[in-house]
Amino acid sequence: MKPKWWKESVVYQIYPISFKDSNGDGIGDLKGIISKLDYLQELGVNVIWLSPIYKSPGHDNGYDISDYCDIMEQFGTMEDFDRLLQDMHSRGMKLMMDLVLNHTSHKHPWFIESRQSKDNPKRDYYIWRKGKNGGPPNNWESYFSGSVWEYDEQTDEYYLHLYSKYQPDLNWSNPVVIDELHNMVEWWLKKGVDGFRFDAISHIVKAEGLPDADNPHQTKTVRAYEMFSNLENVHTLLQNLHDKVLYYYDIMTVGETSGLGPEQALDYVGDGRRELNMTFQFEHMFIDAASSGSGKWNVVPWNLLELKKIISNWQNVLHDRGWNANYWCNHDQPRSVSRFGNDVLYRVPSAKMLATFIHTLEGTPYIYQGEEIGMTNIAFESIDDYRDVETLNYYEEQRDNGVPEEEIMQALRKRSRDNARTPMQWDTTPNAGFTKRTPWIKVNSNYMEINVADALNDPDSIFHYYKKLIQLRKQHKVIVYGRYKLLLPLHSEIYAYTRTLDNDQLLVILNFFEREPLFELPKDVSPEGMELLISNYPPEKNEDLCKLKLRPYEARVYLQRLPKSANEQ
Repeated sequence: MKPKWWKESVVYQIYPISFKDSNGDGIGDLKGIISKLDYLQELGVNVIWLSPIYKSPGHDNGYDISDYCDIMEQFGTMEDFDRLLQDMHSRGMKLMMDLVLNHTSHKHPWFIESRQSKDNPKRDYYIWRKGKNGGPPNNWESYFSGSVWEYDEQTDEYYLHLYSKYQPDLNWSNPVVIDELHNMVEWWLKKGVDGFRFDAISHIVKAEGLPDADNPHQTKTVRAYEMFSNLENVHTLLQNLHDKVLYYYDIMTVGETSGLGPEQALDYVGDGRRELNMTFQFEHMFIDAASSGSGKWNVVPWNLLELKKIISNWQNVLHDRGWNANYWCNHDQPRSVSRFGNDVLYRVPSAKMLATFIHTLEGTPYIYQGEEIGMTNIAFESIDDYRDVETLNYYEEQRDNGVPEEEIMQALRKRSRDNARTPMQWDTTPNAGFTKRTPWIKVNSNYMEINVADALNDPDSIFHYYKKLIQLRKQHKVIVYGRYKLLLPLHSEIYAYTRTLDNDQLLVILNFFEREPLFELPKDVSPEGMELLISNYPPEKNEDLCKLKLRPYEARVYLQRLPKSANEQ
């Protein structure tokens, strides 16, 4: 396996609006990030993924870009960005930009021109169609509820938007649009950025002719999602971007590509494909969501055996052929300790256990801001406290359908993207030290117990556990490159596996629940010479690794030096 710096990195995602406010306007900004670089350096991360900071009206917190080559005023200036980049590089850190190539803001100059007239030179920058039978051109549904089509009176046509109506989709069938985007990507690379996370990149190609979903004339039932996700020509366009622009820079690229399995992911990240370094997979993000009805909003109990099956498949299929991006949460997902751990009785051990999992799998681990101190979901009492456009649209849709208020609110408290977007909890001062004024969204009231200042002062904190995990990954190549092997595949509470590289073998034992199951070492794994690298509980005296009673959410990682003959077999 060929070593790469981005394989050996640990990525920390910053959601700028919620990270740190430096000027007292209640909104996080670039100078606030600069003021916390020493903190991130102490944690040990070496890549910062910055969610969008481009000029934007802010309808979707920056994922609606009105100028790709300018900075959103509330975040600061281009001079602030240049200083941030310089200060990161001086600390040995790299910067990965979040880039939206599927759509722009409706305030982007291209779209403003595009909607002026049907014969405007930029009309074909976007996807416009005449209505059909007094309604939209087809029956596709938006990710943010309702039709993907928005009627525009001025030209009596509809434009397509897979997300909000304020985010019109670009027309990647237009070579002029492709050239514009290539030039913009290269402009940032010349500034010195170290990579990109490509938002919604699997959606840049739409089905030819834009046919209805579930059309009776089709040979099989086709969901709308399949009309604009992971279509073949996406790969042609990404290879073109790679060959003309990305190839000339030593950068890191990751794509947001929902709706695929590991074999399909190899079409994006397989060695020799000339597309992306890695993709975010979403299969494990749906294990607690109903498969029908309201989808992600209808939470169901999740099953560890299903998680094992999904993760093992990705680990095994991509080994020596591609690369994984491992994560529990981000700006679009609930807080991991509230979702997959226990944020009440066992917040600290369960947060450490979940961290152990992500950092000991093959692939690049991603930490979302606040995850390293165990920040939790927030339980807003009123819809007025929410800010996320997807959440607000869902609330209105469910109200219109007659769903009781409290039932809707319960779903929001578990699933709203705002769970991850509350301000970073720095200390016990008002508003958790995030701002001296009223924050753009309320701070979680538990900041008096959960904050960076206390975590730094507690040697047994979640923060220091993350720091040690990151250090171990830098010290032991087996954690980065070792081959994964699942142990105890049918155990419903314990997730255990080995990672093997040359003569080094890692043994990872994770109890995913609060019960105390007995771990029995498989016969093909020898206990001889096992060195305990890290655990979230102190080891018991005279314990027997062959039969180990695990405590709630216990995590253990052992390192063993194998005899050559054993490894060769």
